[in-house]
Amino acid sequence: MSNAPKVDPADDLYDRDGYAWSKREADLLRQQRFGEIDLANVIEEIESVGRSEWRALKSSYRVLIQHLLKWQYQAERRSRSWTDTIRTQRTNIESDEEDSPSLKRETRTILTAAYRLARKDAADETGLPLSTFPETCPYTVEQLRDRDFLPE
Repeated sequence: MSNAPKVDPADDLYDRDGYAWSKREADLLRQQRFGEIDLANVIEEIESVGRSEWRALKSSYRVLIQHLLKWQYQAERRSRSWTDTIRTQRTNIESDEEDSPSLKRETRTILTAAYRLARKDAADETGLPLSTFPETCPYTVEQLRDRDFLPE
């Protein structure tokens, strides 16, 4: 017998307690009680998982590119911290792309969004004019994924 209560159309558990809601919905799915599932919110949550993975990968590319730009355009300020950040972001990218291989098909779109932000971040952090940095990403996907690549 289930511990999951029947879903009332006026039930606002999703808004009141997301954890309890998710436990209930998982229980209903396991029991194949499909007619009782809060379908609209289940769909929304499933879609949000994909968006979260996309955003996480974009964030890793953004930080990686920002640090590669700083490495390239402020060579005199290079530090172990920058190297560590570059290595960490490449590890994150590798892991995220292994966990969700279909994200690799989105790489170009992700890089376009990540570069636009990384370029601004690099300008803000270095104090260099935005025009210092190319308008499009100067690094290939292969270079970004290459653990040994550092722009000179």
